[in-house]
Amino acid sequence: MKKGIRWRLGLIGITVVLSFVFFLPSTPLYARFPGWWGKFLPNKGITLGLDLQGGMHLVLEVQGEKAVDNALDRAVNGIKDLLTEKKIGVESVQRVGREIAVTLGTNASGADEANRIIRDSYPGFSSITSGGSKLLFSMKPSEANRIMEAATSQALETIRNRIDQFGVTEPLIQRQGPQQILVQLPGIKDSQRAIELIGKTALLEFKLVDDQSPLFRSFPPRVAADEESKVLKEFEGKVPPDDQILFERIVDKESKNVVFKRPYLVKKNAAMSGDTLTDARVSIDQDNQPFVAITFDGTGARIFEKITGEYRGKQLAIVLDNTIYSAPVIKDRIPGGRAQITGGFSPQEANDLAIILRAGALPAPVKIIQNVTVGPSLGADSIRKGILAGVVGTGFVVVFMVLYYRLSGLIADFNLVLNVILLIGAMAYLNATLTLPGIAGIILAVGMSVDSNVLIFERIREELREQKPVRMAVEAGYDKAFLTIIDSHVTTLITAFVLFIFGTGPIKGFAVSLSLGVCINLFTSLVGTKVIFDMVNSRRKIQRLSI
Repeated sequence: MKKGIRWRLGLIGITVVLSFVFFLPSTPLYARFPGWWGKFLPNKGITLGLDLQGGMHLVLEVQGEKAVDNALDRAVNGIKDLLTEKKIGVESVQRVGREIAVTLGTNASGADEANRIIRDSYPGFSSITSGGSKLLFSMKPSEANRIMEAATSQALETIRNRIDQFGVTEPLIQRQGPQQILVQLPGIKDSQRAIELIGKTALLEFKLVDDQSPLFRSFPPRVAADEESKVLKEFEGKVPPDDQILFERIVDKESKNVVFKRPYLVKKNAAMSGDTLTDARVSIDQDNQPFVAITFDGTGARIFEKITGEYRGKQLAIVLDNTIYSAPVIKDRIPGGRAQITGGFSPQEANDLAIILRAGALPAPVKIIQNVTVGPSLGADSIRKGILAGVVGTGFVVVFMVLYYRLSGLIADFNLVLNVILLIGAMAYLNATLTLPGIAGIILAVGMSVDSNVLIFERIREELREQKPVRMAVEAGYDKAFLTIIDSHVTTLITAFVLFIFGTGPIKGFAVSLSLGVCINLFTSLVGTKVIFDMVNSRRKIQRLSI
C-alpha cells in the first residue's frame, strides 16, 4: 500500500476515534466512567436546546424611561444637598418632567454661583434660565439616551447574575435591539418562580415612618390584601408632599400566604438605599423562621450607624419594590453594617430574595413582551420525530445511491456515515447546543455530502465514456469536480455565517450544524472517498468500474 494512502487512512481513523471520545459525555454511559476521565479528556458533550429539552423563552423590555426618571429624582436630592453643603440658601428643588426647578432663598446673590456649581457637577443638564432666585435646568437628550443605554446593559448583567445563582444549565442571555433582552432557560421546571426572580426590580430602601403626622394615626390597623387602592383613594389629597403611603405585607406563618396588609405613612426620600449592600444570605431566627441577613460595605455601615443613632425610637421601614417587609423600631445605634429583613418568608422565598439582593437591583423595571414555555414532553416528541426524519431520509439516500451508482454508491454511503460521525463528534467537542433546526442542519449536511459525490461520480462517468482507464477517469473526475464542490460549499458557508451573526436561538443552532457539516463534508468528499478508490486501484488494475 502506498505511503500516501496510509497516512490518509490513518487520519480518517484518528478523526473517527476522536469523534467517539468527544461524543461519549453526551451518552448515559458517561455516568459510569472513572473520575480521572474529566481531568484529561472532554467531560461535556452536546447540550440539547430549549426546543428539545423544554424550558422557557422570554423577551424582556427594559423600561428605560423609568431609569431616566430615577436619575432625575437622584439629581433633585443631589442638587439640594450640594447647594446646602456650599452654604447657598435653597428654598426648594423640584422636578418638572425632565426639568429641575431650583428656587433659592430671598437673597439671590448666590444665583450665579449656584448655576455654575450645578452645571459643573451635572454636565448632563443644560441651564435654560438663570434669572433672579429661580434657576431651571433641563436634561440633555444625549444624557437621557446614555442613561437608557446604560440601563439595558446593566439589566442584562443583573439578570445574568441572578440566573447564574438560580442554577440554570446553559442559559442564553443576550441583548436584542436597543432595549430588549432575550432569555432562554433550557430545562427549567418552575416557570413562575423564574419569572419572579428575573423580573423583580429589587430596589431596596430604608425609609423613616412619619408617625408624627395626624394622618398616620387615622389609618386602619389592617386591610384586606386586595384593598390597597381603596385606602389610597380614601386618603387621596391628604398625604403631605414629602410623604407617601406604602403597605406592609402580613403573612400567615402556617399557610405562608399574605392574609392582610398594614398601611404606613413613610417619607418619600429614602434615608438609605441598598446600593451599598455587599452580601445577603438566609438565616434562621429563634422561632425557626427564615430571614435574610444583609451586610453593607464601609460607606453603607457608616450611613446605617448614623441613621440608627440619629433616629433612635423611630420606626425604620425596610422597603423592597415599594412593599414594606418590616418596620422595626430603632432601639439603639447599630454599628457594623448588619441588618435583617423579616416577613414570614418560606425558605424558598427567603433564598430567592437573597439571590436578588446579592445580584443587585435592576436599574429600571422590565416588561415581559414574550413568554413561551416548552414542555419536556413536547421536546421529547421533537427529538423522536427529528431522529425519525433523519433516519428515514438517510435510509432513502443510502438505497438510492446503491441502486443508481452500484458499488460506487456504497463508497458514497461510507462517506455519508463518516460525515455524520465526524459532525456529531465536532459538535460534542465544541459543546454545541443541538436544536430542532440544528437537526435539520445535520440532515441538510447529509444531503450535501451525497451531492458532492454525485458531482464527482458524474464527472467520472464522463471520463469513462471517453474510454479512459479507470485510474485516470477517477483522478480526472475528482480534479474536474473540485472547483464546483469548493464553490458550492463556500457559498453555503457564507450563508451559514450570516445566519449565525444575525440569527437568534434555534437559528444559530442551524447555522452551527450547517457550517460544521460543510467543512467536514469537504474533507470526507475529497479525502474519504478518494482514498478508497486509490486503495482499490493500488491493489490491482481495474478494467471496469461499477458506477
